[in-house]
Amino acid sequence: MSPDEYCRRKAAASGSSFYYGFRFLDAPRRRAIMALYAFCREVDDAVDECSDAGVAAMKLAWWRSEVAAMYDGRPTHPVTQALTAVLPEVNLPAEQLQEIIDGMAMDLRLTRYPDFRTLNLYCYRVASVVGLLAAEIFGYTDRRTQKYAHDLGLAFQLTNIIRDVGEDARRGRIYLPQDELARFGVREADILASRPTPEFTALMAFQVRRALDAYDRALGELPAVDRKTQRPGLMMAAIYRALLDEIVEDGCRVLTHRISLPPARKLWLAAKAWLHG
Repeated sequence: MSPDEYCRRKAAASGSSFYYGFRFLDAPRRRAIMALYAFCREVDDAVDECSDAGVAAMKLAWWRSEVAAMYDGRPTHPVTQALTAVLPEVNLPAEQLQEIIDGMAMDLRLTRYPDFRTLNLYCYRVASVVGLLAAEIFGYTDRRTQKYAHDLGLAFQLTNIIRDVGEDARRGRIYLPQDELARFGVREADILASRPTPEFTALMAFQVRRALDAYDRALGELPAVDRKTQRPGLMMAAIYRALLDEIVEDGCRVLTHRISLPPARKLWLAAKAWLHG
């Protein structure tokens, strides 16, 4: 199996909304973004699929060394081999790939986030940095597009956090800021026990508003000159905002329900965004 095929299968198997945006790209950009996405999946799986924190830390350390080897022209993993092949055409700074690993490492140290400032750092590392790298792959001419990519990555991660509150709680994790739980009178025990309360519903309305603000801010920052090249991000934004709308329509019952969009609807939303991008 070639490195490119490995990355394609990794992206397709994830079932992620991002895969639908990739399918509309030309071959060189599709190849690059799938390699980047596969890298993100690999380092995320190194933490999520390992019950031993020490082993997970060793895996992340190996990925750090593999990124360094990649920029020395000595990659050994199919994903870094695929990334190496696109480096002559795309600016993918090593420090940003390392920062993604830093974000995954936060999951080994933190199961709670005291405030949004701390959570925002996590979101930056695991999502906004990915957005910045994706913007490089898609192409842009106006540097303001970097701000759009940063904020769109934040919006995506906030949506993920909202969607996965119940699932994360069953793994002993709460990504909602602790000071905001206190402000809304939400007990941690209720989240861990999947007990919805009026206070929790109010807290989730606040989280949804923050995510929607991030979408609005990002889309308002995208310069018109780069709108066409950045259409993959707009396609993903259409899918993720539709997901957020579904969560709200379901009453934010995220403690007991995990909302997802069917593949056909994702493809329709992606195609619609592509045509109107």
